[in-house]
Amino acid sequence: MQVSVRDNNVDQALRALKKKLQREGVFREMKLKQHFEKPSIRKAREKVESIRRQRKLLRKKLQREGMV
Repeated sequence: MQVSVRDNNVDQALRALKKKLQREGVFREMKLKQHFEKPSIRKAREKVESIRRQRKLLRKKLQREGMV
């Protein structure tokens, strides 16, 4: 990942880098890897996250179509 610094504006480049890292999910992954997570717990968490994502996409789709 690469961010260019323009006009010696390091703060702006740092903000851009943080935004890119956030979009890629690096911070979330680091937080999850701080402690060991049992495989059964990981499976359950991923399943819940998947359901949540699907419901969110369905809500957005229905909203776009004017159903809600």
